[in-house]
Amino acid sequence: MFIHSAPLALTVQKLRTGQMDLIAHLDEMCDRLEKLDSHIQAMLPEPDRRSRLRYEAKSLQARYPEPAGRPPLYGALVAIKDIFHVSGFVTAAGSAVPPELFAGPEATCVQMLRDAGAIILGKSVTTEFAYFEPGPTRNPHNLSHTPGGSSSGSAAAVAAGFCTLSLGSQTIGSVIRPAAFCGVIGFKPTLHRIPTAGLVYFSRTMDQIGFFTQDLAGTALAASVLCEPWKPVSAPATLPVLGVPTGPYLQQAEPEGLQAFEQHLSKLETMGCIIRRVPGLPNIGELNTLHRRLTFAEFAREHSEIYAMHAPLYRKRTAEIIEIGKKVSDQELASARANCSALKRELEATMTHEGIDLWVSPSALGPAPEGIHATGDPNMNLPWTHAGMPAITLPAGQARNGLPLGLQFVARFGEDEQLIASCRALERRGCL
Repeated sequence: MFIHSAPLALTVQKLRTGQMDLIAHLDEMCDRLEKLDSHIQAMLPEPDRRSRLRYEAKSLQARYPEPAGRPPLYGALVAIKDIFHVSGFVTAAGSAVPPELFAGPEATCVQMLRDAGAIILGKSVTTEFAYFEPGPTRNPHNLSHTPGGSSSGSAAAVAAGFCTLSLGSQTIGSVIRPAAFCGVIGFKPTLHRIPTAGLVYFSRTMDQIGFFTQDLAGTALAASVLCEPWKPVSAPATLPVLGVPTGPYLQQAEPEGLQAFEQHLSKLETMGCIIRRVPGLPNIGELNTLHRRLTFAEFAREHSEIYAMHAPLYRKRTAEIIEIGKKVSDQELASARANCSALKRELEATMTHEGIDLWVSPSALGPAPEGIHATGDPNMNLPWTHAGMPAITLPAGQARNGLPLGLQFVARFGEDEQLIASCRALERRGCL
């Protein structure tokens, strides 16, 4: 295993107060990256990365010599999925298509991280255009298994301790699934809570920015910087009432994944959580198809001119979805977009009627599949992404083969603060 502890909140606290030297910390992280990333391949290569990082760190030190004035993410090393524009870096989006065709100004969320004192470690590997054609990244827990996708490098980099925070994106399950596979925390806020300007889009309706950390305190810290506007809430007085959507949605999970999920539900109940099993998402098969046709249609429209010129440069599965998307009519696309709000209303109405605070489900069908030729199935994440609701995955033990499993919690639209606060309450009570 190549995992290493790198909690965001504690690291930043030590850097801000001067308990930890920024240059020494940076050198330690670079040493680890240089030693291990030839095995994991989470980060895109960069000539003389260490010299650039040292220069940026010294500039940061000069700007903030006094601990009291240091910003919230002072000195945090952040990996950026290679679909975000970052000044000084090429954005290739995991593709052989000429990158200059996607060039643009630095992503707003990257600027927000810089303004908060973060230092950009570099670009992390993504699947081609954030879909299913994988890059070379391997799971730090077992190199013969996928780290998930499409934010494969971002999840693996945090798990391996190359950085304390990384940016990803989710159009179906590309934050929650790789976080679960790599045994870290993945947070996908409410749709548009993090601005998407500066992204190489897959689906402008469904693309949602998220991020990875090893610690819930770090998740709360990063969310306070990236989510607009962030309004901290008090810790809940009671543990959340958790809703389990029974029926065909849950039945998509693998037997081992379901068994582990039931064990976690029993533990949560023993620790004082109320569990309510509610029939939900009965038409999940149709929803899975509808969501994909929506995103494929938008991807085909996004790439129509470039694909016409460079079709042979698109990998097989990427080209296939463009061809599918080209056949989706404007009327079908409009109907699919309208379904997003309808599903959100349906899910939230059930929550209100049943007195549910959060939905809970497995973060993936099971542990990370063997091999790196595919990135795993995102269907456990799809309905929550479709509805734009905030979701988080927390590490939840291991499968029989030793690979991580995750628990996925989902809150009402816009209740990102309550979602993280509730998860921290569960953590404090030893429920997780």
